[in-house]
Amino acid sequence: MKRTWAGTLGRSQIGKRVLLQGWVQRRRDLGGLLFLDLRDRSGVAQVVVRPEDRPEIVEALAAVRAEWVVEVEGEVLARESVNAKM
Repeated sequence: MKRTWAGTLGRSQIGKRVLLQGWVQRRRDLGGLLFLDLRDRSGVAQVVVRPEDRPEIVEALAAVRAEWVVEVEGEVLARESVNAKM
């Protein structure tokens, strides 16, 4: 699968599988959800992992911290609530 730049994600990719590579800018674990803000030279994309869907992924990302480089593959979804800062 060919890499997609984080800053190029948009409505046209909703429903498609993409491969992102970049630095973890921020990591938030809200118990029911894990968020990674993934940064590359084109911008930032937010990665969301639901523990009930993929517990093995949450376990693999447990040690990840800011400035780690990661590669993730998944489906692009529309945001349920828009964050003007993203």
